[in-house]
Amino acid sequence: MGDDCATEFIERVKVWQRINSIAGHLGWDQETLMPPKGAKSRGETLAWLASESHRHITDPALERCLSELESRLDSISKKNPDLACNVRRMRRSVDQASKLPADLVTELTRTQSEAMQIWQQARAESDFSLFAPVLGKIIGLTKQKMKYLGGENATYDILLDEYEIGMTMADYDPLFAGLRQRLVPLLEKIVNASKDNPSPSLPEGMKFAISAQESFCTNVSKLTGFDFEAGRMDPSTHPFSAGLWAGDTRFTTRYDLHDPFSCLYAVLHETGHALYEQGLPEIHTLTPRANAISLGVHESQSRLWENQIGRTASFWSVVLDDFRNHFPDLPLELTPADMNRIANHVEPSFIRVEADEVTYNLHVMLRYEVEKQIFDNDLPVEEIPRVWNKLFAQWFGLEVPDDAHGCLQDVHWSMAAFGYFPTYTLGNLYAAQLLNKMSDDLGSIDTLVSSGDWSAILDWLRNEIHQHGMMYDPSELIERATGKLPSPEAFLNYIETKYSQIYDL
Repeated sequence: MGDDCATEFIERVKVWQRINSIAGHLGWDQETLMPPKGAKSRGETLAWLASESHRHITDPALERCLSELESRLDSISKKNPDLACNVRRMRRSVDQASKLPADLVTELTRTQSEAMQIWQQARAESDFSLFAPVLGKIIGLTKQKMKYLGGENATYDILLDEYEIGMTMADYDPLFAGLRQRLVPLLEKIVNASKDNPSPSLPEGMKFAISAQESFCTNVSKLTGFDFEAGRMDPSTHPFSAGLWAGDTRFTTRYDLHDPFSCLYAVLHETGHALYEQGLPEIHTLTPRANAISLGVHESQSRLWENQIGRTASFWSVVLDDFRNHFPDLPLELTPADMNRIANHVEPSFIRVEADEVTYNLHVMLRYEVEKQIFDNDLPVEEIPRVWNKLFAQWFGLEVPDDAHGCLQDVHWSMAAFGYFPTYTLGNLYAAQLLNKMSDDLGSIDTLVSSGDWSAILDWLRNEIHQHGMMYDPSELIERATGKLPSPEAFLNYIETKYSQIYDL
């Protein structure tokens, strides 16, 4: 019975994963190519797929196989660690799904699909009132989900744990407080230094053709090692990455006619995610063993390529000639160091995905605080813009001009992805720690980047992170890769050293 049960278990898991992959494929299409009038029928299809996914993961036959395998997990762990990984990870998924009624899962999925279209319109018109009713519905359904998962007194911790196993407010609160204590003074020093040593800038009013941006950014993505025969790049309202199937990983970007860096660094960020998906072990496809372990680890990959690789003079020494070929009106006197200074310009600003490394985590903390108020203090939906704008003025010293530059800028809430934002900060911390160990193993990363051959960087990430899938919990994975438990010190040292050099502090 043992071998038969293991075979049946894996087959049932793969059926469940196939359903989820189909839903993911339709979700990608919804954000990129689907005509607006397809929203209603697409929502119904996605809701049906969600109910089918829930039916399969709560099937008593799957539970029977899972329990039988768990009864001899110690033996399995020694003989077949990949199967043991699948058993452990599926137990968590089965237990969570079994606590949720099918009709709640279906309704939440249907509402998310509806919300996506409404959010896109509301953001385009910068009108939170258009989004508020459906957001209120999503929040209400999410609160129901929290009670099913954690009981009547469930807190925001339930949502945080969905995206980073084991992380709670008790972990994030002191982490964020410590980061603020070091980042805010650094920001003040940089702002003061900028008065005497302003950053260069791209020519005011210069236009950067969208077609040229697409071509240049495709070239950069290829340099990282992204395989375009196993993926593609498309435009969307909010950049994202989706690992749909083995051999089919897609990411998106958006374009600004006057700011090519908006597209470039979105592409580097999403390419980092996509490289992780392309590096997961294909032999275990459609099982947890071939899934990414957490959003924090995922964000470490995107932030590393975006910032530690892309926001360097070494990077610009490699790509500047191609940038000039695509944008021949660029002034000849701009050097790689100048382009790097522009890319690392520090200034309080409104949009998270375009924020510099010094202020970025403050954007994350703001969203964390708002979400805590929503789920632990019952903040009314209509009050979200006021609270957001008040916090933004306190932390950034800026008055939010409109909803599109405020609480409507991110897609996450339309997807009910509450608890996601803190993983961006974890990604920054993990990335800096990984960079340190990578430097120990490979030598100067600047030298590697300057060579134009970045394969050693990708190979290192493949070996230390990608190939392991869900074999290890996030903290254990980072410790195995770096020899140290996750800590903010590597990031703070990195950020203080980097910007002290750039701004001659």
